[in-house]
Amino acid sequence: MTAEYQVNGAIAVITLNNPPVNGLGLSTRSAIVEGMKKALADDAVKAVVITGAGKAFSGGADIKEFNSPKALAEPTLHTVISVVENSDKPVIAAIHAVCMGGGLELALGCHYRVASAGAQIALPEVKLGLLPGAGGTQRLPRAVGLETALNMIVSGTPVASEKLAGTALFNQLIEGDLMQGALAFAGKMADIRPLPKVRDIKIDYPNHEAFLQFSRNTVKAMAGPFPAPLKCIDAVAAAVTKKFDDGLKFERDLFVELVQTTESKALRHAFFAERAASKIPDVPEDTPTRTIKSAAVIGAGTMGGGIAMNFANAGIPVRILEMKQEALDKGLATIRKNYENTMKKGKLTPEKFEQRVGLISGTLSYDDIGQADIVVEAVFEDMGVKETVFKKLDDVMKPGAILASNTSTLDVDRIASFTRRPQDVIGTHFFSPANVMKLLEIVRGARTGKDVLATAMALSKKIRKTGVVSGVCDGFIGNRMIEQYSRQAGFLLEEGCLPEQVDKAVEKFGFAMGPFRMGDLAGNDIGWYIRKRRYVEKPQVTYSKTADLLCEMGRYGQKTGAGWYDYKAGDRKAYPSGIVNDMIVRHSADINVERRKIGDQEIVERLVFALVNEAARILEEGIALRASDIDMVYLSGYGFPLFRGGPMFYADTVGLPNVVMAMEKYAKGRHGDAWKPAPLLSRLAAEGKTFN
Repeated sequence: MTAEYQVNGAIAVITLNNPPVNGLGLSTRSAIVEGMKKALADDAVKAVVITGAGKAFSGGADIKEFNSPKALAEPTLHTVISVVENSDKPVIAAIHAVCMGGGLELALGCHYRVASAGAQIALPEVKLGLLPGAGGTQRLPRAVGLETALNMIVSGTPVASEKLAGTALFNQLIEGDLMQGALAFAGKMADIRPLPKVRDIKIDYPNHEAFLQFSRNTVKAMAGPFPAPLKCIDAVAAAVTKKFDDGLKFERDLFVELVQTTESKALRHAFFAERAASKIPDVPEDTPTRTIKSAAVIGAGTMGGGIAMNFANAGIPVRILEMKQEALDKGLATIRKNYENTMKKGKLTPEKFEQRVGLISGTLSYDDIGQADIVVEAVFEDMGVKETVFKKLDDVMKPGAILASNTSTLDVDRIASFTRRPQDVIGTHFFSPANVMKLLEIVRGARTGKDVLATAMALSKKIRKTGVVSGVCDGFIGNRMIEQYSRQAGFLLEEGCLPEQVDKAVEKFGFAMGPFRMGDLAGNDIGWYIRKRRYVEKPQVTYSKTADLLCEMGRYGQKTGAGWYDYKAGDRKAYPSGIVNDMIVRHSADINVERRKIGDQEIVERLVFALVNEAARILEEGIALRASDIDMVYLSGYGFPLFRGGPMFYADTVGLPNVVMAMEKYAKGRHGDAWKPAPLLSRLAAEGKTFN
């Protein structure tokens, strides 16, 4: 049973038992109602306590039932709350650890609530593009006051139970054993009538109209394209202005409306995609993992330093290896400065600062890193350099150590072949800045051990990354796709666009940064280096020469103070460059291309559909396990707009037949060869299917 019924003296206890967070799925809801019926039918029972087993009271809806008939089947959460609220025997919620979403709505339907200190209280539905749909927007303002409730509902942020002490949400904070305290409290309340209901509390907030309007103005400026935060305010406003039952119906109507929005569907897709990414079909969840108690990083540059910080942040001691003392000192100083800046912002205590800095040390000798459980190389992106490093690591690292490469494009199988232990080699492609970016592409080589893959996935969670598995190919998932995106951006320049127009169109679509501002931030010389390799390896693939001409001018981006844009000292703002724009126009004339006016729709379609088409090939080749993994790569590593759900989800939203139709149109222009639809995309479009 997902909820257990016991009687303790005159008190019935219903214990939610649906691990890991006692989600309120259909079987749990049914068991609560059955328990209530038993308690009400038993004359010996004077009161009922509802609590949660394990590490939660309840985390709310059972995510396994999202988008399934079970989510709406009777008894719904509304029905459960109605049974509890209308009970003629007092019902007490005994809350510990986690009380969120539907779990909090259930507790608010009880007559009394007791809690242990430190319990996390939240209505986080807004993070899925929704609002609380079982009375949360109507009862919470009555329990904790209008202002506190509004902040909790609009932000979805958890609040510790002790911070809500003194409100009508909690009748008592229990010190010591929660169940003993709850039973004692229930005994005292057993014969007290009438039974209090949160719904009967009057909201007293003078001049609430002005407060709600101020809230709307503030939230509107921050909500961006997401409709849910403002709808949350509308629902809370109904708690003040409408009768309770009318407010409840209004809340339900808004909830149903939000469920249908693309933005909520995109957020829910991302929520499930992140969980799916951790599941590897042929690597069971109980696969033994290797112990990671210490780490080493090769290279103290920007990437190496950022990777080292990830380990230190997770409490794992890490040693950085460099070839020269000067480079090592510079790298360690940069790490220290990064932590100092975080401390100045109040996001790191002095104690944590000392702890993290103390976990990072440096060395100039391979002999000093041999006992590390994992070593990540972050050296120059060149196969010859990687070969030297991995042959050395093969010699010095202890048996069972994981040898990881931070390569962003190179063949991990070839890197593994430089060692006598290919089963220990894996790709761990961090994204810059590595201590900030959430994505970690975990590249599985042909001979990578399952235990090594399982360990890398577990480690990604420990260092707070979203780990996504990729097979071996040039550029893996993210960079292989971005190459096609960048190619189209270059062709757009040749045909009539300037960098600012392309960037503005894509940023208006929702990207954090357009391709040219991104190039200036990452360093245009990196792409130049890769293209030079492509010209030799894949001479049949065409590129615009504008980016090469830019690099020949020494304009590598922000690090040189000039790239596609001009930059001023101490100012990261991108200023359009007359020199660059003249070069672009001149280049079009040199290659006999008549420049034309190009609209924002064409810019966005060419860039985004280029991503989608390459992603379809990646999926068909088995490089990515699932379409949602590709979406996670782009949402967490490339600034793809969250409200659009990732490139594959977005293509599904547009309709794959429409994507193919647009591609056929662009195939009639210059570089039409770039627009041949991937077989998987063509097939799904013809069958009226989707990627996800």
